Amino acid sequence: MKILLVDDEKKITTVLKAYLQQEGYSVTTAANGLMALALFKENSYDLVLLDLMLPGLSGEEICREIRKISATPVIMLTAKVEEEERIFGLGLGADDYITKPFSPREVVARVRAVLRRTNTDLGPVADTVTFDNGVSINTIQHEVRYNGEVIPLTPMEFRLLSVMAKHPGRVYSRTQLVGMVQGYDFHGDERIVDAHIKKIRQKIEEIPAEPKIIITVYGIGYKFNPNAEA
Repeated sequence: MKILLVDDEKKITTVLKAYLQQEGYSVTTAANGLMALALFKENSYDLVLLDLMLPGLSGEEICREIRKISATPVIMLTAKVEEEERIFGLGLGADDYITKPFSPREVVARVRAVLRRTNTDLGPVADTVTFDNGVSINTIQHEVRYNGEVIPLTPMEFRLLSVMAKHPGRVYSRTQLVGMVQGYDFHGDERIVDAHIKKIRQKIEEIPAEPKIIITVYGIGYKFNPNAEA
């Protein structure tokens, strides 16, 4: 698996890279925000270890840009210890948050844990994933069933549902959803997501006006609830 390690402290990157490579990971390092973002856009990574205080672009800005185009796991590394800072970072879409100073072994353990969670994502190797809410998604045949019945979704609706189902319970903003299903260069109205969500709800919710599967998180976006009663 490939990891992008972003930190301007050479001692930290040298030590973490050595520990991660011992665990079998392939590690690319970047010492500033602009380099990190360029590498991310040009290559495919399984996880990003991201320091927040960087020259060029801050870690927050990089995380925000990553979330516009990808759901790749991001673990933030920071000296900021205030709870509000951690909540803010996680709100940007980070998957975990490690406070400096830390032990390299702790970082490796966190990396393993995050990758273990995300490796259960729907992806090209998945066949059918069935949730307790009655929804089944087959990523090979691009087929969705609800309580056993095939649900006719458009390609856009399928992509939206699949993206949210990759991280059940995780809240996605409209910007994140548009970036992941339409592409980074999409310049239309992000509210198009609302229209597609409405159509999906009409097809898989018992009462579309009272959704239990695709939940609105007011002021933020949407999340997929895997445990709604089917």
